[in-house]
Amino acid sequence: MSKRLNINSVPALVGIVGPIVVIVGDLAASLSTPGYSLVRNSVSSLALEPIGWLQSICFLAMGLLLEIFVAGLFFNIRRARGFHAGIVLLALCGFVLLLIATFHMDHPGATTIDGTIHTIASYGLGLLFPIAILSLAPSFKSTPNWKNIFVYTLIAGILALALVAGLFLSDQTGWFGLYERIIIVNALVWVEVVAIHFLRILLSREPKPQS
Repeated sequence: MSKRLNINSVPALVGIVGPIVVIVGDLAASLSTPGYSLVRNSVSSLALEPIGWLQSICFLAMGLLLEIFVAGLFFNIRRARGFHAGIVLLALCGFVLLLIATFHMDHPGATTIDGTIHTIASYGLGLLFPIAILSLAPSFKSTPNWKNIFVYTLIAGILALALVAGLFLSDQTGWFGLYERIIIVNALVWVEVVAIHFLRILLSREPKPQS
């Protein structure tokens, strides 16, 4: 039976699970915190609440699962210009997620090393992600089963860059939390779409004949 899950399907499966974990965790933590607004309050400020541990666990899980997902892409996509840079940067995104989960933002009025690391990692992730997937785009285009992902990857990458630029060029007073979540959801949806496509490719492959 060709359409069967096996160990080779793990990278695709964790790519599907990771974004769901983050979204469910964020909603659960946000809706469980009195006075917290998904629109006004930043995502990182949830870590300062009593239920902040839930968000941290979800980000840690996403970081680790992303590394496994990237390993799967490494072995299943044809190399084109920018491939290795894209893989390294996407793997680095997973590591940066671990930093964001480990080092929390500062309380208002405070300045700590943890908060500084968190801020640098957060903005760094915003820049790393679009550069990573745009670097991978030529490899998607050159791989027969992955061509359908090429245009979407370009759109997601350009949108991610535009949204990050908007952080510095526009005022999100009153809806910063929503703006952050749009940035995050764009990235998570890309991972989800690519992971589902990845799994479909794996399930469609014919099994090798047994000798």
